[in-house]
Amino acid sequence: MCCRKQAARKEEAIIAELRVNDGIRAKEVRVVAPDGSQVGVKSIQEAMWLADQLGLDLVEVAPTAKPPVTRLMDYGKYKYEQSVKDREARKKQSKSTVKEITFRVKIGDHDFQIKSDRAKRFLETGHKVRVRIWFRGREASRPQLGTRILDRLTEDLVDVSKVDQEPKQEGRNMTMTFSPLRRPKPPRAKKPDVAEEADEVATDPREAPEVDGAGSDAETVQMIAEDSEDETEVEAPNAKDENT
Repeated sequence: MCCRKQAARKEEAIIAELRVNDGIRAKEVRVVAPDGSQVGVKSIQEAMWLADQLGLDLVEVAPTAKPPVTRLMDYGKYKYEQSVKDREARKKQSKSTVKEITFRVKIGDHDFQIKSDRAKRFLETGHKVRVRIWFRGREASRPQLGTRILDRLTEDLVDVSKVDQEPKQEGRNMTMTFSPLRRPKPPRAKKPDVAEEADEVATDPREAPEVDGAGSDAETVQMIAEDSEDETEVEAPNAKDENT
């Protein structure tokens, strides 16, 4: 429980490190549209104005880049989606426990196979298995009897386990521990994170994706920026005429 709280606090701290809107200190920033397309290098005032026109936040996702990379996004929605994703990831984490199975020195083949299959099931589900050989009476003076059983069990579990602890005798008990093998999982299609996309843009701006077709976020941002420049050009001659 404590580990989960610490992990949650760490994730919240990472999200909190992102500078947003007025918290951005750079004078010029590289602006990335909500769909990941590059808008270009803008002054911080113009980038803030674009974010205000679109009703979005300006988030600094790569502060170490030159100039820093910012992205237009709904920051509140982004934090919520990150928290949901992190919560789901924590739920899927498997809890590994140690299962114990006891053998007697004089064990029949049928009983041995049943316990061997049980150990295999535990290992396949990600649990460790501690095997205990119980000696009765004078059997404790013949540890080779227990070693023989453990060697046989090791052969049965070789495909699903590795030996964590070699056979060790303590009084009337001999113990040995197996841990599951970590098999490589097939690669999954990973959705690029905001910071990763920003790093790619900052590394080589020329490789930024081009915007095709109408209605994209980058085109909308560019149209707003051009309209702002046109208004500035029209107002300048009027000011000159008034002075004359």
